[in-house]
Amino acid sequence: MTVPSASQQSSQRASRLALGSILVAVVVLGLKFLAYLLTDSVALYSDALESIINVAAAVAAFIALRVAARPADANHPYGHTKAEYFSAVAEGVLIVLAAAAIMREALPVLMNPAPPEGGTGLVGLGVNLGASALNALWATVLLRHGRTLRSPALLADGRHVMSDVVTSVGVLVGVLAARLTGLHWLDPLLAMLVALNILWSGWLLVRDSVGGLMDAAVDTDTERRIRAAMSTAGVGALEMHDLRTRHAGSLTFIEFHMVVPGDMTVTEAHAICDRLEDAIRETTPDCSINIHVEPADKAKHHGVLVL
Repeated sequence: MTVPSASQQSSQRASRLALGSILVAVVVLGLKFLAYLLTDSVALYSDALESIINVAAAVAAFIALRVAARPADANHPYGHTKAEYFSAVAEGVLIVLAAAAIMREALPVLMNPAPPEGGTGLVGLGVNLGASALNALWATVLLRHGRTLRSPALLADGRHVMSDVVTSVGVLVGVLAARLTGLHWLDPLLAMLVALNILWSGWLLVRDSVGGLMDAAVDTDTERRIRAAMSTAGVGALEMHDLRTRHAGSLTFIEFHMVVPGDMTVTEAHAICDRLEDAIRETTPDCSINIHVEPADKAKHHGVLVL
């Protein structure tokens, strides 16, 4: 019996979470459309339309995670981990389409506000509140596991679902206020605000995913930990320079040059490289490290000095 590696286990967990997202999104979609039918509120209708995007985004995340889990091959020697970023980009595009649909529904009602046919619709508001509570619980799960598994797809899905929760709560408060005060223009106005909010959410998702596709470096804290590990574990080397890092989904690529005395043997230099790799992996799991060894005359006298 073959035991899956830690990386394979992480991929399997991420795929199961993405599959769970599809199920939760479908349930929430049904509840929100039921709430709309019970209230005849255009704001709740816009909230339900956004839930269609949640379903599509969950499906895209599941597909992307399945692709990202594939091992490296001849055509993709660095693996398929960047596939996760494409689901976030696709989600951003879908969000824009949802916002356009919401605005199309809300604008005519805003220009000619009228009391809805659904009465106070307290039952419908309660149904929508239940859907929002389910979304909040699942968003918390996605965000926690997304950080643990370092999965851009899960984090993007979790952030989007959490933004949906904030939007839904705002809509519920506004719709209730519109029913109690008789200011019926509040309903379509809130729908317009929903559209603007999800556009902002879409922009954040696209921005973060494009950073990954463009090989953005790791954050400052991660780089500081990598440099500290290099400095303490590189005993025997003279210096290390030209450190370069980038993310590809859950995988981090790290490469740098290591300067050693010119008369050092290959075996000795290789032992230093092994120590460096072990130390760096303790601070940055799931990383691919490439070290270029150079003789002393290649020193640049800057970068990471060995303690």
